[in-house]
Amino acid sequence: MFESAEIGHRIDKETFRKMMPSLREALLDVQYDLKEKADFPVLILIHGFDGAGRGETMNLINEWLDPRLIHTVAFDAPNDEARARPWMWRYWRELPAKGRIGMFFGSHYSDTLFDRVFNRSDRDAFDRQIFDILRFERMLTLDGAVVLKFWFHLSRDKQKQRLKQLEQDQATSWRVTKSDWEHYERYDKIRKYGEHMLRLTNTSHAPWIVIDGEDANYRSLTVANTILEAMRNRIGQPMLSTDRVEAPPLLAPIDNKLVLDALELDRKLDKDAYRAKLEQLQGRLNKLTRDARFARHSLVLVFEGNDAAGKGGSIRRITQALDARRYRVVPVAAPTQEERDKPWLWRFWRNVPGKGGITIFDRSWYGRVLVERVEGFAPEADWLRAYYEINDFEHQLSENGAIVLKFWLAISKDEQLQRFKGREETGFKRFKITDEDWRNRDKWDLYRQAVSDMVDRTSTSKVPWTLVEANNKYFARIKILTTICDALEARLSE
Repeated sequence: MFESAEIGHRIDKETFRKMMPSLREALLDVQYDLKEKADFPVLILIHGFDGAGRGETMNLINEWLDPRLIHTVAFDAPNDEARARPWMWRYWRELPAKGRIGMFFGSHYSDTLFDRVFNRSDRDAFDRQIFDILRFERMLTLDGAVVLKFWFHLSRDKQKQRLKQLEQDQATSWRVTKSDWEHYERYDKIRKYGEHMLRLTNTSHAPWIVIDGEDANYRSLTVANTILEAMRNRIGQPMLSTDRVEAPPLLAPIDNKLVLDALELDRKLDKDAYRAKLEQLQGRLNKLTRDARFARHSLVLVFEGNDAAGKGGSIRRITQALDARRYRVVPVAAPTQEERDKPWLWRFWRNVPGKGGITIFDRSWYGRVLVERVEGFAPEADWLRAYYEINDFEHQLSENGAIVLKFWLAISKDEQLQRFKGREETGFKRFKITDEDWRNRDKWDLYRQAVSDMVDRTSTSKVPWTLVEANNKYFARIKILTTICDALEARLSE
């Protein structure tokens, strides 16, 4: 894989001087075209051997392009905040917006490679991280991003020669660190595991470009031309995800029986029993979240349901039992412009709690397969692939120790009508009812089908859905609190 980068590629100074002005001008033109169209981002990943010109190339890109439109991030070892969350969290947070270029010096590949090189991970963990990366990059490119991955290469002898040359020059000696020599001592392992990593992640939608790092002129022109051609080819082209549907259509059951039909919506609990159980369960929940073992976990609660099904009231009965310093409630509405400019899961990734924390989502990422599906806000191909992306997201949360509990609050159409009318007739509740709520009633059957498909495709053994019979609010709240307490006790006992 690295042979062609070890044959001594060179560009003489005169050729470089002739090519540079027109290349820089073309790069700026295409960068401003990207800004004007603003329909996709570009993500550039810089990796490879120490001394191969990675830092110089990153600086050159910022010099030749307009740096105001580039988001450059140099990743070091993860800090405490990052270690408390899924390992991909910090990379999700830094993704560039549409119309912008993001440049990562070190990234998810650095974590993966050096954990293996320094024996912080075994072969299975190494491959699991690689497949996390594959799913991540597939999602980015399906969302329209251009992903450019550069590996700057040097042979072992050339790397040693380069490091000594830099070290012996007073003007550049500061650039050679102890870790550079530690990496050199592990050259063979870096090459071995790096080749394995590149081979598995060299995909058609996000291929690796291996650069001979010995000659500065050659690597500069090669990287610049690669960026230029990739952006030119992408501008004006439709996104992959809107071109075709990659999954079979979802068909209603032949007998028209849906998972929601199995619910007994009129299950009841009287007020006295409710009050007694509420106090007991809130005390139990408070104690569980203060347990020392909870510091190894986080809690993610997802609330979805019919309009007026009682999500807000249920959430309040939970937060009454919690330390206000430990939880966040994230109400999810239509995405802002900033959120629309990022991959659709970005706004949820950035709200993932750290260990010991609790995040409650009042509506969630499931809007992709509910309202965006029913209302036509997302193309069919996008919401169909969202089932897989959601399962992957929740799997990563669970693998990091999160206890993810998802609740669908179901009420009958007649019960919803009564609650809508009650809100309209009560002054301090009128803000809860909107024209959109009434419009959604006209699509009741479409939403029922979407909910059933959602449960069928995203209720997993680790992160199942809890369907809550919510015609009676007392019954619904107690069922939710009981489910949370039981799940916490089970996980803390493992």
